[in-house]
Amino acid sequence: MTFDNFKFLYMFSCLGLGLIILSPTLAIVIRLPGGERFSELWILGPDHLIKDYPFNVSANEAYKFYLGISNHINALEYYRVYVKFRNQTEPLPDALNGTPSALDPLFEYSVFLSDNESWEKEILFSFADVSFQGNACKISKIVIDGYVLNIDKIAMWNAEKHGFYCQIFFELWFYDDTSLNFRYHNRFVWIWLNMTVSI
Repeated sequence: MTFDNFKFLYMFSCLGLGLIILSPTLAIVIRLPGGERFSELWILGPDHLIKDYPFNVSANEAYKFYLGISNHINALEYYRVYVKFRNQTEPLPDALNGTPSALDPLFEYSVFLSDNESWEKEILFSFADVSFQGNACKISKIVIDGYVLNIDKIAMWNAEKHGFYCQIFFELWFYDDTSLNFRYHNRFVWIWLNMTVSI
């Protein structure tokens, strides 16, 4: 081995060893691109499983499920979840265009989440002032976590599916630092409900 080859090998070894020693510091300074950045929004049934969601519901009966959010954006995020209620003819959010439902929110949950942090909330709900007349079911109030909210919705009888169908759904919004306002995050989850006659 010539002196020049030995000198090159020595310098290359020193450089490699220096990078290994400095790697913890370099990891702090140099941010490598992470994986996909996203947020999660989910609903779990009353037993904390992806099943047994409330479906056949009656007035003055309490029901529960769990609502959750996870942050995988690689930054602190300020989320807002809007609770909305619709009959079978009213609009849902448009996932293709990324636009929220035009319906007004009934209720909201706000939460700050760090990267890889999750939030989950037990949601308790019931209905009040429900009346049936012919092929129509009028739902006047929904109670969410003890708050009585006026909804005044009419669900028409669905002869094909044999029920008065309505839907409670949740839209995920996040605080946008650029516009200094909340923006729809194109994430929503829902539960279909069939209003039944109380016996």
